[in-house]
Amino acid sequence: MTAAAVPAALPFDDIRRLVATLPPADAEAEGRVRAREGQLVKPPGALGRLEEIAAWLAAWTGRAPAQITRPLLAVFASDHGIAARGTSAYPPALTRSVIDVMAAGGAAASVLAQEAGAGLKIYDLAVGMPTPDICEADALDERGCVATMAYGMEVLAEGTDLLVLGEVGIGNTAVAAALACALFGGDAADWTGPGTGVTGAAFDAKVAAVRQAVTRIGGEADPLEILRRVGGREFAALAGAILAARLQRVPVILDGYAVCAAAAVLWKLNPQALDHCLAGHVSGEPGHRRLLAAIGQEPLLDLGMRLGEGTGGLLALQLVKAAAATHAGMATFEQAGIAV
Repeated sequence: MTAAAVPAALPFDDIRRLVATLPPADAEAEGRVRAREGQLVKPPGALGRLEEIAAWLAAWTGRAPAQITRPLLAVFASDHGIAARGTSAYPPALTRSVIDVMAAGGAAASVLAQEAGAGLKIYDLAVGMPTPDICEADALDERGCVATMAYGMEVLAEGTDLLVLGEVGIGNTAVAAALACALFGGDAADWTGPGTGVTGAAFDAKVAAVRQAVTRIGGEADPLEILRRVGGREFAALAGAILAARLQRVPVILDGYAVCAAAAVLWKLNPQALDHCLAGHVSGEPGHRRLLAAIGQEPLLDLGMRLGEGTGGLLALQLVKAAAATHAGMATFEQAGIAV
């Protein structure tokens, strides 16, 4: 199924059916990589998690040994009404500035994408036109939510064999916290962090805003309804991109808190929905670590980063590429003439 085959008017019920019947991994390719792993010139398991990454890549690319030839960073950008409550240390207008700098090659994500040999595509989701303040109203209606998910599914039209996902959006750590809290329970304080550096009374106001947003939806349990009611455009697009990648068996590296909050919506619908995903890193947002534990993802890196943009995912891409290259390039005992 191609992204273009997904109609913009796809109702939530059809998305639920898609998520309930996802294609499995390529077990034959994974098996070939695991068999070769056991013949490489090293003790069993000596490369640790790199061995599991090589097998995961084979399972979702269908190639053994696995290769990454066209990695792509897709960055989704949007604005949020909740930002007017001071949930960020920076003004909402900064979203536009950041993506302009990124497009010009001056953002951290631009530099890291070039270093990792990844393409970079920025998706402007009506930046400058914030969604409603989720403390007072739903972010999206159902039609708008599914249309935005379908838009996110178009990311694979760029052509890629590994997708790194990032985001830009002033106020979106508050939205991520609201999503996580609504999906997994607990208090807003359990999920809310400093984001861009919010402290003191401003941080207390951020926690209160997240709590008010979650309280407003009154215990809503449907993950897609939670997405549309307390999410935002980049969250819906990210969920669509992750779903499209699964439908086409393209491996995904998840970036920080916002990306993983979008992914958690799919996990709540089907705990196997993220099998084609790796968490690139755990960010400095305390809720991110809690969220990764909830969705069963072990991050590759823990560097205290909290920039977003896909930066942590791009650093993890370097590790994933190293895992693929090591597995493919090492000699077997037989090739090396070593009897074991």
